[in-house]
Amino acid sequence: MNIEKLHGTSTRLYQLVAPLVMSPPVLRQNNNYPFKTSDHHVWFVALEEEKVRGFMPVEVKDSCVCIDNYYVSGENTTLLSMFARKAIDEFSGEKPLYVISHTPHADTFRACGFTVKKEWKLYVKMIHEPK
Repeated sequence: MNIEKLHGTSTRLYQLVAPLVMSPPVLRQNNNYPFKTSDHHVWFVALEEEKVRGFMPVEVKDSCVCIDNYYVSGENTTLLSMFARKAIDEFSGEKPLYVISHTPHADTFRACGFTVKKEWKLYVKMIHEPK
């Protein structure tokens, strides 16, 4: 599996993820919350034989970096861990790295070094502290 890093407004990003971000089953998996991107986003997109297996958008803000609204095919926790480690490698530094995790995925992020900040019914806000 290959993970590509793409700018939030790149043409290739749109070509790869558009069929998924507009797919009713993928949106349902994301609790019907729409996927967003901007010039402040970096996306990690997992490809296997040119088929998208998942993606993780990461928004770089002034005071922090935030992972939100990711997707992994088949609830693949191994791929989710790979995405989390890519984000940590890329962005762990001076700013805190947050994730708004789906509740069932909190253990996967915890295993990658994130700690719980706040819990809701469907989501868990977690942080990976700067080193």
